[in-house]
Amino acid sequence: MKKKNNSKFILKNFLIFLIIFLIISGVFSLINIKGVEPTQVGINYLIKEIEEEKIEEITIEEDKLNILLKNGKSQFSFKESNQSLISMLADLNVSPKKIAKISIKIKSLKGKNAFINIFLPLLFPLLIFVGIFYFFSRKLKGAGSQAFKFGKSNVRKINPKEKKIKTKFKDVAGIKEAKEELEEVVDFLKNPKKYIKLGAKIPKGVLLVGPPGCGKTLLSRAVAGESNVPFFHISGSEFIEMFVGVGASRVRDLFSNAKKSLPSIIFIDELDAVGRHRGAGLGGSHDEREQTLNQILVELDGFEANTGLIVIAATNRPDILDPALLRPGRFDRKIILDMPDILAREKILKIHSINKPLDKKVDLKKIAKRTPGFTGADLANLLNESAILSAKKNLKKISTKVILESIERVMLGPERKSHVLNKKEREIVAFHEAGHAITGYFLPGCDMVQKISLISRGRAAGYTLMMPDQEKSLKSRSEFMDQITSLLGGYMAEKKIFKEVTTGASNDLRESTKLVQRLVTEFGMSESLGPRTFGEKDELIFLGKEVSKKRNYSEKIAEKIDNEISMIIKTCQKKAKEILDEKEKELKQVAQTLLKKETLEKEEFEKIILKQ
Repeated sequence: MKKKNNSKFILKNFLIFLIIFLIISGVFSLINIKGVEPTQVGINYLIKEIEEEKIEEITIEEDKLNILLKNGKSQFSFKESNQSLISMLADLNVSPKKIAKISIKIKSLKGKNAFINIFLPLLFPLLIFVGIFYFFSRKLKGAGSQAFKFGKSNVRKINPKEKKIKTKFKDVAGIKEAKEELEEVVDFLKNPKKYIKLGAKIPKGVLLVGPPGCGKTLLSRAVAGESNVPFFHISGSEFIEMFVGVGASRVRDLFSNAKKSLPSIIFIDELDAVGRHRGAGLGGSHDEREQTLNQILVELDGFEANTGLIVIAATNRPDILDPALLRPGRFDRKIILDMPDILAREKILKIHSINKPLDKKVDLKKIAKRTPGFTGADLANLLNESAILSAKKNLKKISTKVILESIERVMLGPERKSHVLNKKEREIVAFHEAGHAITGYFLPGCDMVQKISLISRGRAAGYTLMMPDQEKSLKSRSEFMDQITSLLGGYMAEKKIFKEVTTGASNDLRESTKLVQRLVTEFGMSESLGPRTFGEKDELIFLGKEVSKKRNYSEKIAEKIDNEISMIIKTCQKKAKEILDEKEKELKQVAQTLLKKETLEKEEFEKIILKQ
């Protein structure tokens, strides 16, 4: 592979030199082309032509005589340097009358013409050579300068005077407590005397912790817009390089730049890229990531004090961060950003809908209720998808119908119109989804059925959309059991109607098994095994990824866990069968209506149930 690259390099350089050579040759050929080369004649022949009156003009260039004949041909001859042409012809007894008929001109080589004739042929090749040398030296200089930039951080500085970031705290909704914490930090930077009088010290570090998309970066942008001090931002992954010591050097460079602009703020996004536990022993004899982390620890709270410098960092993996990072004096404040509740989602939707023409009938509270589990980023994406879909349909305003369709688009993917099911498959999917809906509706621990559809989205041939009426932070065992029963409802409906099952239930079985496993091993909700957990997560610290589960129990207990999982699934399966047997009419009616309409909303579904 290396030889191949070298041959390509040689070929490339050869072609460059060949092109340059051809250009130089062409230029010189153009300079040297002067038409037909004139003939040299002797003085005696010149005298003869003068006597025969064949000469039109003679131009004298020092000792050279450029002769132009009346027939248009050119000749040249030479005279003695210490004698003029007239005196030379007079000495050779040429008739003065004949000489008078010839136009005699004297051409000086001084000044501009001398420069063109003497210096240009020498200067032009020299300029070409200098140009080639400059071209290659510049390329080498670029490669060399890149080598010297390894130790420099790629930090971006936002100057408050430039006002590049317009985000303010008013543009961030749904994280009230987090905003209040950071507003204190901003107020400290704006009015330090108020706090110093009472002996308060500015926090050295603020750690933003929360799931992806919940607003950590947006909140830091708001701090940049509000603080009115220089703001430096960089990603944790930008510190690490393949060369040893580069990460630590970049950390030093980052803090050095920030200290020149005190008071200032540094924002490090994705801190877990360099802040993982030390001592994993997977980085070889010299772990570059650990050295980078050590340098960050020293800069945050080392021998030298960083007065007026605040470090804000964001991560969604606080569990793998090194304990030294989290101690007071480094990251003094840990701000938790949770998933937004229904009120927060409504506020977030209001902010993201400011520049979007919503229909007057759009109820954002209803949309917020329909989007549990959505982060701020998800909600922004939802309204953006709604705007795109409205434009696609040539609508002037974004309607509720379009937003509800976009919710399904975001959750499950776009409609797969090309995925056409045959008559038998449609019937199976209809009864499968009706099974989910019927069991879910008659179980108190399940969420409300909002929509049932046979339209394929993503990998699902059909889907049943169930949303909670009220959001909960805690979940009981009975609610888990009802949820598992509802997941198995589609499987049991297929078995009941068609006396066999299809691959359509595979995802439901997978999800129900995972849920039962967590119920037994994590939540301590097994009646036979008691209130304890089983297994410990074994993480590969260097990669920050869970690779296995460590068993802290015997083979006998493992067998009991398997038996308990099977027993719970069978119990839920039996419960689902009982509901479907009892509500067989409702099951068939919902399935038949689905086959006709393809989609059933909550109101239509409940009408069918209440009629029976």
